[in-house]
Amino acid sequence: MSLRIVVTVKYVPDATGDRHFADDLTVDRDDVDGLLSELDEYAVEQALQISENSDDDVEVTVLTVGPEDAKDALRKALSMGADKAIHVEDDDLHGTDALGTSLVLAKAVEKAGYDLVISGMASTDGTMGVVPALLAERLGVPQVTLLSEVSVEGGTVKGRRDGDAASEQLEASLPAVVSVTDQSGEARYPSFKGIMAAKKKPVQSWDLSDLDLEAEEVGLEGAYTAVASASERPARTAGTIVKDEGEGGKQLAEFLAGQKFI
Repeated sequence: MSLRIVVTVKYVPDATGDRHFADDLTVDRDDVDGLLSELDEYAVEQALQISENSDDDVEVTVLTVGPEDAKDALRKALSMGADKAIHVEDDDLHGTDALGTSLVLAKAVEKAGYDLVISGMASTDGTMGVVPALLAERLGVPQVTLLSEVSVEGGTVKGRRDGDAASEQLEASLPAVVSVTDQSGEARYPSFKGIMAAKKKPVQSWDLSDLDLEAEEVGLEGAYTAVASASERPARTAGTIVKDEGEGGKQLAEFLAGQKFI
């Protein structure tokens, strides 16, 4: 018996860099370094753990939608241990929102073939967290989201979702879509052997025509959501300095009271 796992990953701007909007009010991805979204590393890790703990023949494919540089995110996932990768790249994808992204992913997942899709809980740039649910809806399969623990037994995926007051044990029949949180287990660091092996692993490149999609269905033109306006965050102002000349404690208390901290 074989199990086909597709892990959706995203190439995002480095959160430590100077991120800003481009002239068309989309995220400027050209003037800042990018990397594999940290939250997606947890999804890759869980797919690899399922593969390592399974008696079945498991194939792990990583899938991304993005520009040429997004191949770096795929190479990171391949160096962690994924078997192969798929890169959907097309100039007409620029400005695609979450709904459009879920459409492209659904078409790509169907074309690739799958039993289980694993996603991170959200991307670290958009942080919407809705794509796994949208993807499951488009594929017409169950969704089991926000898992801190996941496993596959036979034709069933099982997991634990932790809330503020309680934990739930959930399961769904395959095929299914799951998303995992940053509490699911620390992602492994690629070894030198893994990095070298990743260079020889297959990476397929598809565009919109390969997925039978038209430009009008995605991109800014096909987006259901858009940024209407944006302005730069104002520079941080100098803080209030309290000099202790015998009344420092009183001044500090008055300041805290004025800010309603006490």
